[in-house]
Amino acid sequence: MKFLPRGLAVLIVFLPAAIVLQWMHRPPPQVFICSALSIIPLAGWMGQATEQLAERYGVGIGGLLNATFGNAAELILGALALRRGLIPLVKASITGSIIGNLLLVTGVSLVAGGLRHKRQLFNRTAAGLGSTLMTLSVAGMLVPAFFHEIVHAQRLQGQLSALQQTSIEKNLSVGISVLLFAVYALNLLFSLAGERDLLHDQPERQRMKSPNAARSLARLAGATLGVAVASELLVGAVEATAQSWGMSDLFIGVIIVAIVGNAAEHSTAVLTALKDKLDLSMAIATGSSLQIALFVAPLLVFLGVLFKKPMDLRFSAFEILSMALAVGLGHLVAQDGESNWLEGVLLLALYVMLGFAFYFLPA
Repeated sequence: MKFLPRGLAVLIVFLPAAIVLQWMHRPPPQVFICSALSIIPLAGWMGQATEQLAERYGVGIGGLLNATFGNAAELILGALALRRGLIPLVKASITGSIIGNLLLVTGVSLVAGGLRHKRQLFNRTAAGLGSTLMTLSVAGMLVPAFFHEIVHAQRLQGQLSALQQTSIEKNLSVGISVLLFAVYALNLLFSLAGERDLLHDQPERQRMKSPNAARSLARLAGATLGVAVASELLVGAVEATAQSWGMSDLFIGVIIVAIVGNAAEHSTAVLTALKDKLDLSMAIATGSSLQIALFVAPLLVFLGVLFKKPMDLRFSAFEILSMALAVGLGHLVAQDGESNWLEGVLLLALYVMLGFAFYFLPA
């Protein structure tokens, strides 16, 4: 089960601090920092409550809960940014979550586990399936980018109007989102079916040992409300903060917002690697990336239609390149079913390299 280290739990004090700072009309960077720090424990409590409910109600409902609330903090943050029309920030946070989980989380986990245990083993089949699904996810973002170049050229030649181009690209993104959503559902079904075969005689025992459902539901509701408040404050301050710090919205979304939204899962993955449970650590990192790419991103496209905001799956060329490099290097590291600390260093080196590029990339 995921748990929140005490050092992260105390960060909840920054939520009332952010509210007070906003009420006092303090500089946006102060509001941004406090709201960002407060999201870390709130996201951790959401994950903890979700897993407690999953244990209580068994594999089927538990898997559905994890699929729905596993990255709820990122989804709430993205939805609020989308409502404000900050679509580049939404896409940047998606990119950052994917490369952050595949490179930063996995890299730190491999380094920490490798230094303590030297050589660690994990399920090569599960890692390979995760890499294949992530390749499909990147393809789902690569196709709209190339498609845009083709229809844009036709528009310049007078074959299409601007309205027709926008409509066609929107329909393509919605269609791909439906497909990615379906693949995620089938992957969830596949995973649950395999897990049920292994745990068919344990559900009742797990339910008896699990915490009170009402308490877990209350914690989940309270943490969700807190994330919504903190995300609203963070999104409202992000543009002014980026200008104040001399950073682009792209860097803020890809690096800072993504790290904040996944901090609780980052700590859990590292701690499990230190306990020589690398299978679980890899599952956390890869599973979170898959959920962002196959569940959160398509859902935000659907919300874009609902909010009448032009959200699509057409990411920038460098965002797509970053995700492709992360998936490719992650696949190379995972293909032999064993790891060491040097492989973790390689993943971290690529993450830092991409971080530098996003920082210096002109807005």
